[in-house]
Amino acid sequence: MRWFGFGFNGFGQICVHEESVVGRDTVKEVKVIDPTEISGHVNRSGCRQNICKKTSEIRASWSRRASLHLDGDGCLCLAGFGAVVSTECISMAESCGCKDALISESHLTLAFPDRVESWDLETKKKTPAWSMEIKTQPECSGTPLNLPLVPGGYIATKPPFFRSLSPHLRAKSLALGAEHAVLLSATGAVYTWGLGSHGQLGHGGLTSEEEPRPVEALWGMPMSCVATGGWHSVCTSDGGDLYVWGWNESGQLGLPSQALRKAQQQSGQQADASTSPREDQQEGEDDKEVFISIQAFPALLDITPSCEIKTVSCGSRHTAAVTTTGDLYTWGWGEYGQLGHQTLSSDEPQRVEFFREQQMCVVDVVCGAWNTFAAVVKEEVANS
Repeated sequence: MRWFGFGFNGFGQICVHEESVVGRDTVKEVKVIDPTEISGHVNRSGCRQNICKKTSEIRASWSRRASLHLDGDGCLCLAGFGAVVSTECISMAESCGCKDALISESHLTLAFPDRVESWDLETKKKTPAWSMEIKTQPECSGTPLNLPLVPGGYIATKPPFFRSLSPHLRAKSLALGAEHAVLLSATGAVYTWGLGSHGQLGHGGLTSEEEPRPVEALWGMPMSCVATGGWHSVCTSDGGDLYVWGWNESGQLGLPSQALRKAQQQSGQQADASTSPREDQQEGEDDKEVFISIQAFPALLDITPSCEIKTVSCGSRHTAAVTTTGDLYTWGWGEYGQLGHQTLSSDEPQRVEFFREQQMCVVDVVCGAWNTFAAVVKEEVANS
């Protein structure tokens, strides 16, 4: 499995570009428009010897990328803000044996079989800012942690780190947005809480919730995956349907966005598939389109051509989804190339053609705030 990244690269979190000199000014490449493969070289313990390890999983924040190498003992490498400039990744000796990670702008949380540690990335202290011992129940022995979930609750991205959750929720996975959370239960039910000012909780209003509340519009439809952006939420059903709700200012829900269309017109973009009337509109119909700024209830999003969604991830104002056939679709704000195609921004899902052209099947996707990372295998491997 190989990982590719595209989008915001202002801190070298995707790849380290050679700096170009324009006049007397040094210009750094902050945009990676074309998907670029992530290096698997690990620099251990500050030595010059690079060891090639396969990247198993990626976690991303606005300025950093954390690559998890789970083969062997397991370790984690950081790229981006604060990493050494002489190599793409920096290996943390303290991460040896870690099985999962969670990264924000201020803290890195590492999950080990027997403990969870949160490290302060701003002060760079040599000891964890917080740690918690994991006492695994006998019936859960051997079950890996799925951060931010831990036994009895979850780990937040800022103090206080541990937040309790009712055992009645039977949490299976949890996605943390800028100021809200979306939980998936073992039965496939979806719960949300936190700030609701942009409809990101999916309860039909703009009020906030202090405690997990079930999203009633999804009741009775088992979900398999949840994800959150800055102020929007998405989930996929067991049958591969995609539901979206929250803020749509940049088209991140895949619904018509008036703000996005106006911005495109002001920037002088030529009308294309993302700015023209919908293709399914019949001749003679009223061409006045209904724009959506806030979608306070979950809405079923159709992707053309029809497909089933396997997994989904959200950036601050963009969304990426992987289909069961190995295609990657992206939509929303794309100013830094995080959509993976030439259109800067789009309120309609568009396939990232690069991977199909390279005969690659996308198997996973992880979004940073302003970038996107895709895990791929060759088509012949995927079909074998």
